[in-house]
Amino acid sequence: MEKIKTIIIEDEEPGRKLLLTYLKDIPGVEVIAECENGFEGVKAINELKPDLVFLDIQMPKITGFELLELIDHHPEIIFTTAYNQFAIKAFEYSAVDYLLKPFPKSRLVQAVEKATERINKKSPVPQYDKLSIIDDGEFLQRVVVKDRNKIHIIPASEIIYLESEDDYVMIFTKDGRHLKQKTMKYFEDHLDPQHFIRIHRSYIVRVDNIAEIQQYDKEAYVLILKSGEKLKVSKTGYKNLKDILNF
Repeated sequence: MEKIKTIIIEDEEPGRKLLLTYLKDIPGVEVIAECENGFEGVKAINELKPDLVFLDIQMPKITGFELLELIDHHPEIIFTTAYNQFAIKAFEYSAVDYLLKPFPKSRLVQAVEKATERINKKSPVPQYDKLSIIDDGEFLQRVVVKDRNKIHIIPASEIIYLESEDDYVMIFTKDGRHLKQKTMKYFEDHLDPQHFIRIHRSYIVRVDNIAEIQQYDKEAYVLILKSGEKLKVSKTGYKNLKDILNF
């Protein structure tokens, strides 16, 4: 039987060494890479196509959840973290298991057994990019976008506006534009409504980038951004603007 190709993604060296020590004693597992941050992890997963990944959540640069949005290959995931508050979210991603540090070797062996069962059954692995990376009640503070071999981290404060592109959303910033495989509904629900407003089925705008609103026909309006760009405003969008701008 082929060994389970495994990658460890953990920012702390002692954590990586402990996992490696535990896994060396499990004959059916082969560790093919160790990564100390999410950027390295994305590259390793997409290039090496492992069966299983041990993934830390709180890491520098990008979190474990953000990493899952960026990968093209989708292995089974066992989360390893010192924080218990992410457990529910982890299982929303259909994670195999959630190991709370410090965990004993017996607990890791149990998790690997579950992963092995899934892999041998060839159970379908979820498409992580379809899932929300934030909890209910939270708002997006940043958006992570993969563009070929580059990963862009866009603070929400730098977004000028978003435009619908079928199953994607184009995110406009002062430095350029980035395509993200999410829906407008997702961004409408997860961007802070104090700062972002849906003005049309095709547009969401950051409020502090609005320069003026002009009427060009009866009950027809256009929004002008500080950059000079003009965006259509729907009837519902106009009502939203009136509510948030108080005019």
